[in-house]
Amino acid sequence: MINEERLVGLFLDLCRINSPALQERECVAFGKKVLEDMGLEVWEDDAGAKIGGNANNVIARLPGNKPGAPKIFLSAHFDTVEPTEGLIIEERDGVFYSASDTILGADDYAGMAPAVEAVRCLMESGEPHGDVYLLFTVSEEIGLKGAGALAIEELGLDFGYVLDTGPPVGSFVTRTATHDKLDIRIIGKPAHAGKDPEKGINAIQVAARAIDGMKLGRIGPELVANLGIISGGTGTNVVCAEVRIKAEARGTSVAELDAQVAHMIQRFQQAAAEYGAKAEIVHDRHYHSYQIPDDAPVVRLAMEASAKLGMNPFTRTTLGGSDANVFNAKGVPSIVIATGMTEIHTHDEHVSRKDLVDVARLAYEILVSAARD
Repeated sequence: MINEERLVGLFLDLCRINSPALQERECVAFGKKVLEDMGLEVWEDDAGAKIGGNANNVIARLPGNKPGAPKIFLSAHFDTVEPTEGLIIEERDGVFYSASDTILGADDYAGMAPAVEAVRCLMESGEPHGDVYLLFTVSEEIGLKGAGALAIEELGLDFGYVLDTGPPVGSFVTRTATHDKLDIRIIGKPAHAGKDPEKGINAIQVAARAIDGMKLGRIGPELVANLGIISGGTGTNVVCAEVRIKAEARGTSVAELDAQVAHMIQRFQQAAAEYGAKAEIVHDRHYHSYQIPDDAPVVRLAMEASAKLGMNPFTRTTLGGSDANVFNAKGVPSIVIATGMTEIHTHDEHVSRKDLVDVARLAYEILVSAARD
């Protein structure tokens, strides 16, 4: 049923298009044409204008042929975590790798290509089905921005699946963390480092005092925190007057997350007070957690489809986010289907032919089983 060469060909074509966040126009145009050529109803929204990008989300609809069957969606994202210009792809023992100095882009074309293939096969099979939507978003990697701009709540969907996490194929993410971001600005006082250092307040020193003893990394089984970016200073002969720090924390327990964020903020505020500096801190709840029970239709259907194909179905928790966080927050039950993409966000990223095919098989089985139920 799954056409492996057609599936792999689409995956490779997508990977070869340079498509970093906010710059997905070429890949969106390509993907939109593929969907139109399949005979789907296809349109774009106005996400680009809302988020400051050059491309919109793409929505495609296959009208149902069985009245009363659930209206469901498959979703993936167009953007890659970094540019892939000049990408060279090599296949070794049935596994695709980047042979160039860039990521492969399996995140998330290892979700998008199987989703498209599953719908192709559904159209070719003649099997009964309800309305099926493909929701392909932009700028997921920089904060789920495309999903945030997508009016999914207006489509009348019953539930759906985001194909966007790592293996094992046949497993599903049904529980995630809440994710908070901190943007910290430490304001000291400049002075000549050789002539009048005592007149300055070194913002780097303030930041170091705050960070020393701060709880970071894995704090609990489902609570983590990280300082990801630190920048500041104008020269070695100037007492550093300003430092900016970008940080985050994630946790499945909102109470534990709130306590961790309060701890981080307090460390910066105390250090600033100690040195006579200032700490300006912006705290943003980036996205909310979700937990979908195992007996919910969206989970039950996926688990049964996975088992039917001889996979090992199970549900799992992740501290990473996906468009499913946004879709659930907008009232559309959504879980994440595991794909074969491995070592994502690194230049060792790879995915196998077998996993691409198995994800397409699973997505197809979910679509046809939804109408049978």
